[in-house]
Amino acid sequence: MKKVEAIVRKSKFEVVRKALHEADIDFLSWWEVKGQGSAKQGLIFRGVAYDVNTIDRVYISFVVRDINVEKSINAILKSAYTGESGDGRIFVTQIDQSIRIRTGDQGDEALYDKK
Repeated sequence: MKKVEAIVRKSKFEVVRKALHEADIDFLSWWEVKGQGSAKQGLIFRGVAYDVNTIDRVYISFVVRDINVEKSINAILKSAYTGESGDGRIFVTQIDQSIRIRTGDQGDEALYDKK
């Protein structure tokens, strides 16, 4: 099992969520977050300086079976892409164990219903 975490533009979140659903990833968590990238810039509007270095993003997290990792990553890559700086990042980490509290199912079976 793998944990996939992605940070994407807030404006692309609904597109990414739909793409993940089409890739059979229906169980995910997300948070609205702020971040700072490598680009440093300021904005002056009507004589007032604004800090635009912090950027609104959405942090997405979900755990999938190993066979669904590439499909999930490709869904995010295609749907979050704009080609501009700040499109986001994807992180993949190994999950050693998962347990469904209600049933006690462990491993892959804890992620989805048995079929």
